Amino acid sequence: MRRLLRFLKTRSRRTKIALTLLALFFGFLLVIYSWLFADLPSIDQLQAGLALPSTRIYDRNGQLLYEILPPEGGRNTAIPLEEIPAYCTHAVIATEDANFYSHPGVDVVGIARALWINLQGGEILAGGSTITQQVARNLLLDPEQRAERSLHRKLQEAILALRLQTAYSKADILALYLNQTYFGNLAYGIEAAARAYFGKASQELSLAECSLLAGVIQAPSAYDPLTNLEAAKERQAVVLGLMVQYGYLTAEESEIAQNDDLQFAATPFPIKAPHFVMVVWQQLQEQYPEQLYHGGLEVITTVDLNWQEQAEAIVQSQLLRLNEPSDPGQVPANAHNAALVALDPFTGQVLTMLGSPNYFDETIDGAVNAALALRQPGSALKPFTYAAAMNPALPEPWTAATMILDVETPFITRKLQSYTPANFGLVEHGPSLVREALASSFNIPAVVTLEHVGIPAFVQLLADAGVSTLAENPNIDLAITLGGGEVRLLDLAQAYSIFANGGYRVDPSLILKVSDHAGNTLYEWTPPTLSRQVLDERVAYIITDILSDNEARIPSFGPNSALNIGRPAAAKTGTTTDYRDNWVVGYTPNLVVGVWVGNANNTTMRDITGVSGAAPIWNAFLRRILLGQPELTFTEPPGLVREEVCALSGLRPTPACTLRRTELFINDTQPTQEDTFYQTFVIDSATGYLADDTTPDERRTEQVFIVLPQEARDWGIRNGLRQPPQQASIAHPDATQGLRLLEPDPYTVFQISPVTPAETQRLRLTVGTPPGTQSVTYWMDGELLGTVTAEPWALWWSLTPGQHELAATAVLADGSQQTSEAIPFSVTVYTGPDSRVGGGN
Repeated sequence: MRRLLRFLKTRSRRTKIALTLLALFFGFLLVIYSWLFADLPSIDQLQAGLALPSTRIYDRNGQLLYEILPPEGGRNTAIPLEEIPAYCTHAVIATEDANFYSHPGVDVVGIARALWINLQGGEILAGGSTITQQVARNLLLDPEQRAERSLHRKLQEAILALRLQTAYSKADILALYLNQTYFGNLAYGIEAAARAYFGKASQELSLAECSLLAGVIQAPSAYDPLTNLEAAKERQAVVLGLMVQYGYLTAEESEIAQNDDLQFAATPFPIKAPHFVMVVWQQLQEQYPEQLYHGGLEVITTVDLNWQEQAEAIVQSQLLRLNEPSDPGQVPANAHNAALVALDPFTGQVLTMLGSPNYFDETIDGAVNAALALRQPGSALKPFTYAAAMNPALPEPWTAATMILDVETPFITRKLQSYTPANFGLVEHGPSLVREALASSFNIPAVVTLEHVGIPAFVQLLADAGVSTLAENPNIDLAITLGGGEVRLLDLAQAYSIFANGGYRVDPSLILKVSDHAGNTLYEWTPPTLSRQVLDERVAYIITDILSDNEARIPSFGPNSALNIGRPAAAKTGTTTDYRDNWVVGYTPNLVVGVWVGNANNTTMRDITGVSGAAPIWNAFLRRILLGQPELTFTEPPGLVREEVCALSGLRPTPACTLRRTELFINDTQPTQEDTFYQTFVIDSATGYLADDTTPDERRTEQVFIVLPQEARDWGIRNGLRQPPQQASIAHPDATQGLRLLEPDPYTVFQISPVTPAETQRLRLTVGTPPGTQSVTYWMDGELLGTVTAEPWALWWSLTPGQHELAATAVLADGSQQTSEAIPFSVTVYTGPDSRVGGGN
């Protein structure tokens, strides 16, 4: 009994010890479980750990232009595993996890092998963690846990790897790894790495490139090929060796890859069409501020990258020719900047936007987008002046055959100042029809036209077409038609669309489609309906017909200018008087292209005009991008007629008119009046004077003379135009006009020189007279100056200091009188610069 009690006591003690030990063991397990699992994240949080997707901006054909990185992350583009080259997957598996397909997420054998390899090599040659463990670490652990180097973290990493292995397939895990692993240079995933290092899609990577990138994973900063190529190449050799070891390559393939020349991207953040991208980026910031940086967007734009690159190459080539001319007698042009815009006139899609020849060249302010900068347009606005004057809704609309005198003509500005424009080269052309005046870009007729139609109508047409900056400028005056305001190249190209599309306003579009990271469409461009007509389609066609008329522009540009592209195209140049800006804006039936050349810092160029600076770019660009495309013609709308006119006056030809042309008119606007320029006189062949009743028949000959308006009489004499005998009773073309002073110009300020004889400082006074004028009397400040009784009705007046007002009175054949409007002007005495002498060191 005693022995039994002793046994029971001993057994009870052992039981207590066992229970205690068991309790301690379970307590230990509980502690270990709590230690390992209490803060262990759920694998359901895997998506939250993914690198934020970048916003990618593409051209219209799907070529990547730029990735916008999240502010707190890097570049990331996830792609399906099947789109990743096998070279890349094999290189990564051989280097990071050779037993990937055979272990359950944790590879004890692999860890031991990696430890042995690394100890032998004295450095990290192969990874110890499996790919699954790295996915768990990178996507499920927070940054502090990932940075911790402890048994606790390793065990948690292994547990998460085992869980991932049961929840995901090997392919899913490998895809996650290749799409989320950090490759350095803010590139997350193989696609971002391919673009960051090699400027290409991952599908295009070679064996050499894949092996290099696989080696970077172990230590991205140490093996960065952009900063430490030698170390990166050494690491690449290790990767290739491991690929041979595990049967992915032959030794020969490894050697070839190791000796392959690697072509790296010029920058780790390549950007194409940068000025265009920046404009798109700004639009995205305004419309999708949250998704842009925190959700990732896929943006398809309107630009054609091929066209963009063609434009950049052409611009750089032309600027080189201008600044380094092959002709030793030609001076460098000092032209360092240019911009080009191409858009579809029916949809408004911007197909090309080049803001400078080199976005990254700070010496030329290359980052400034000259396509959006305000610049003076020179004569590029003239088509809108004439289009406004041709509006068929006007009581007396102008036509392509309206005659304008291209002779010195004074105008009075809003500030009551005299303004006398001059043509380029100071050449006057006398009577000019609108067709030639516009095509050859004569300045004086353009100002005459603007004065006729009025600045408000001109500005309104431009605003309706897309150029709003002029309407915002309260100081514009008649010089605006010659480029006195400021416009943007993109706006001007938009405005020219009304001539190509039949008069309809289109607004520029830069984005075709925006999708979120999940593929949901947030925006998709739809073709606009051409509903806002701002110009009569017949006027649009006539302007196009003029701007594409090579013969009409010969007086200014010659027959073989850069405005000819070998197919139907309309174009207008622009040049500012100080050579700070020159332009060409032109169009084919389905494309508008505008070019600006100048300097971003507004310094002047040297003797470079629109036709010599900008036009060669315009010409080369259109020829190159339209190569192989069918030749299109401009479609003539209904309601137009063609009639023959006298080429000098634009009126119906008489038998005397020998120079004629066929002109295009809006129906019911064709001229009804007969020409009065060509007049026939009977001349006495013996005297050269008019024949009279005593002249024998055998000496009477009919001769045709060109009789110009009196404002053009001096021009005609200077240009050798044979004048009719002074005794002739001439029916002047301006017979409907009354008496008007022609000289001096109103509001002009004349100066008396103290060193020139006073008797030589005189002012010529002239008038335009109505028919039947017998005499003209001039009045200065209300006092009689003198009377003249014969053409050209001129009187000379000696300059006298002071404010003056001149008027004239004409006596007509019937005894009646006409009095002109008075014109003010002033005379001052020139005193010269201050002649006092000052001292100095």
